[in-house]
Amino acid sequence: MKKIALISHGCAKNLVDSELILGILSQNGYEITLNEDETDVVIVNTCSFICDAERESIGTILELVDKGKKVIVAGCLAQKHPEELKKEIPELAGIVGTTDFNKIVEVIKNIDKNYVSEVNEKPNYIYPENVERQQITMGASSYIKIADGCNYRCGYCVIPYLRGDYHSRKMEDIVLEAKKLVKRGVTEIILIAQDTTGYGIDIYKKPMLAELLKELNKIDGLGWIRIMYAYPTTMSDELIDTIAKCDKVVKYVDIPLQHSHPEMLKLMNRPAFDYRPLIENIRKRIPNVTIRTTFIVGYPQETEEHFEHLKQFIKDMKFDRVGVFEYSREKGTPSFDMKPRVPKKVSHKRFKELMEIQQSISLERNRSFIGKKIPCIIEAFSDNGEVVARSQFDAPEIDGIVNIKTNKPVVPGDIELVKIIDATEYDLVGEI
Repeated sequence: MKKIALISHGCAKNLVDSELILGILSQNGYEITLNEDETDVVIVNTCSFICDAERESIGTILELVDKGKKVIVAGCLAQKHPEELKKEIPELAGIVGTTDFNKIVEVIKNIDKNYVSEVNEKPNYIYPENVERQQITMGASSYIKIADGCNYRCGYCVIPYLRGDYHSRKMEDIVLEAKKLVKRGVTEIILIAQDTTGYGIDIYKKPMLAELLKELNKIDGLGWIRIMYAYPTTMSDELIDTIAKCDKVVKYVDIPLQHSHPEMLKLMNRPAFDYRPLIENIRKRIPNVTIRTTFIVGYPQETEEHFEHLKQFIKDMKFDRVGVFEYSREKGTPSFDMKPRVPKKVSHKRFKELMEIQQSISLERNRSFIGKKIPCIIEAFSDNGEVVARSQFDAPEIDGIVNIKTNKPVVPGDIELVKIIDATEYDLVGEI
């Protein structure tokens, strides 16, 4: 029986797909590894969200082909460019689209005979509930995908064309998966989808994220529940109040807004309204909440006036966490042919300006924790003997960390009360 290696690129949603692919292989008797040197067959689960992500995925594929590996390309890049991939890299052993990874075994069986392409032209993501995920990351936290696909058509985003329309999972399946993860030692579960706040609309005919949170909140042994990727128009009072009331749900709201000016929001096919009352409402209903958001600069037709509006908005709202992206022109998106385009130089200048504004806001906020005790989840140990942890106000890999000095023995996954003694723009220093 062949040993198969897997390399995973892209977002947390892609990571879950990679773990499902490994689960399918394991169920079918294959030996699996994350070290490509141990086998001649390698699956690369790719990302194709923006050009940089594509370049990274292609770089990995070419490197493996050069080493003489039999490479199967899975995921977003395979979905987006099936013909081009085969034409440009004829050495490929096969490709599998975003919603066809259940066919991965067929592709492997044919690997020594002929090239196999399993890419459904109309992707339709249905979560394979009969597959036991093989976790790549066994740490304090684990992601749970509650839905996939997207019914929105934001001007810059290629995801709906790669993943299809929105499909929620049944609540009982999600709760069961959460319970299994807790039994394996996971302390924090992170709920993900292209849009988590739309959860349940397709199968229950109304948004059900609040109900799901209440069910997950009952699980014994679970420490934290975190929600990512909320959508502005489905951030209801009921959901906000549920986040406030459920003791295991961290007081952290990730709500990508993308811009502040109504003209730009309209061009982006986003909800074009003033977001200030929404942010104020979240802060009023959830005491001490941390709000994370993201913005795009350099979108076609963004003027200096639009950008100034966004700058002022960020200064006024003082978001706790902000990610800024320079617009990436993607084929197949509504904005691809939109003109006039913003020069890359201008886009980059705007990016730097926003990051500088946010850095001072972030530093001021982090310094406000000095002298306070906050719960932190233990993640790892650094080379210099310090403990690396994360507060409930920080999502893994995208937000800051807490470096802890302590003589007390601590275990990854434990939640400890940490006294904050110092702060930088993004990270905290604490002691136990």
